[in-house]
Amino acid sequence: MDNLEEIVVSAAADFAGALESAKLEEAKARYLGKDGSLTALLKGLGKLAAEERKAAGAAINAAKEKVEAALAARREALRQAQLEAQLAAEALDVTLPGRGQSRGGLHPVSRTLERIEHLFRSIGFEVADGPEIETDWHNFTALNTPANHPARSMHDTFYLLDDSGKVREDVLLRTHTSPVQIRYMQDHVARHAHLETMPEIRVIAPGRVYRVDSDATHSPMFHQVEGLWVGENVSFADLKGVVADFLRRFFESDDLKVRFRPSFFPFTEPSAEIDVAFMHGALEGRWLEIAGCGMVHPNVLRCGGIDPEKYTGFAFGMGPDRLTMLRYGINDLRLFFEGDLRFLSQFQ
Repeated sequence: MDNLEEIVVSAAADFAGALESAKLEEAKARYLGKDGSLTALLKGLGKLAAEERKAAGAAINAAKEKVEAALAARREALRQAQLEAQLAAEALDVTLPGRGQSRGGLHPVSRTLERIEHLFRSIGFEVADGPEIETDWHNFTALNTPANHPARSMHDTFYLLDDSGKVREDVLLRTHTSPVQIRYMQDHVARHAHLETMPEIRVIAPGRVYRVDSDATHSPMFHQVEGLWVGENVSFADLKGVVADFLRRFFESDDLKVRFRPSFFPFTEPSAEIDVAFMHGALEGRWLEIAGCGMVHPNVLRCGGIDPEKYTGFAFGMGPDRLTMLRYGINDLRLFFEGDLRFLSQFQ
């Protein structure tokens, strides 16, 4: 009890000599820890007589408060010193010029869509748009694919639910952009019904489409561009000329080989697959399927409100995602949808 003041002075000196938090905590333990000097005095109060215990306890607690105050002051001083050192280390030179913001760029598929639209506009085609949620009639029936037609299984897709949670069989996410062609023909006929001869329809329909498929070369959501040319005396020769010219201009290769291979689509007759072969590069000499095409089926023209006895037309459809992969040498379609900046920054 006679050494209380010495303990307080000694504790204050030890605290002041601690230059880091760990040393300060070691010093604290010598006075306030489980085996500290003040803690030992408090434990010894039980050995004193009752009349002495009260006065001794008050003196020890007063000394403890002084030690704790010195400890708190030193902790704050160390914290402040650490903060000042950190601020000094992280000081900013406000006279330096600001760092410029990095600029973003168009997605590679967006670049391809812009290029496709530009090339077709240059030969007189318009760009049409339509809803991504379609009716069964526009998506299938009007395109000569009635209920239970086997071709529907190739487009197994996403049907929507009604308010009760049941699947609606008449509303779905479109599986191709062909419904835009039906809607455009109907609107075109309505606008020009008063004329004896209808102006030609030349239109492309780019947009997102949805099918149940997902791997390195397919995605449940992807892009499609479909084209339509309807008029008097439109022939398969016109189709071949338009598509072949577009592909050579798109890939900037006059020696690109293009072939039309007989195929089947319910909405065109006759129909063909379009293959290309590059004459140089990694794909040199290989034939690659690039699109589908054909003369518009008379039933489709009728659904669009057009007389198939007077007018003919051709249609084609291609995937901008695949065109993008070929143009930029990309080998995995999923890279388009992952949002990886390491990939996307290459196209800025």
